[in-house]
Amino acid sequence: MKTLKTIESADESIKIVLIGLDNSGKTSILSCLKGIKRISAFNSPMPTKGLDVQQFESLHSKYAIWDLGGQQAYLDDYFNDFNKYVKGANKIIYVIDIQNVKRYEIALEYLEKVINSIDKKSNIDFSVFLHKFDPDLVFDRDLNEKVINNFIANIKETIPPEFIYSLYKTTIYAIFEKSTAL
Repeated sequence: MKTLKTIESADESIKIVLIGLDNSGKTSILSCLKGIKRISAFNSPMPTKGLDVQQFESLHSKYAIWDLGGQQAYLDDYFNDFNKYVKGANKIIYVIDIQNVKRYEIALEYLEKVINSIDKKSNIDFSVFLHKFDPDLVFDRDLNEKVINNFIANIKETIPPEFIYSLYKTTIYAIFEKSTAL
């Protein structure tokens, strides 16, 4: 198990912090970033309990991905010393399960708390991933284009106008992929 000191000493790594509510897809995104392609790895990943840091190399770069577990028991703890988790981060990715309409309000409240905890002088690249944006996966009957567009508008209202961020619709599943056959 890597200690916080060991992780912090790897300062040549690109540090990415994944944060969001439980079951939003953070661990699956981490698996994709690590290059895991076995579909079975995504069927039922174990929930992250507290902090999980994965270090690996890809495309001639070193990465340290900090996956912050999203269970209620951990959420408040992160804000006791938020800087401990984001210090030295190059990027923060806030992940929202777009399929879980019933938790939109909680996800927005947590997003606002995360943004308010970031040092305004920091130069951290911030992204919001609307995750599980899969056209063939619909878990919530209330989910439709109008609901999603309203939610995106609510996200934009929640984030202060001076705060720089990117907003993406994401999926870990490729609908169509081709490669050269020999």
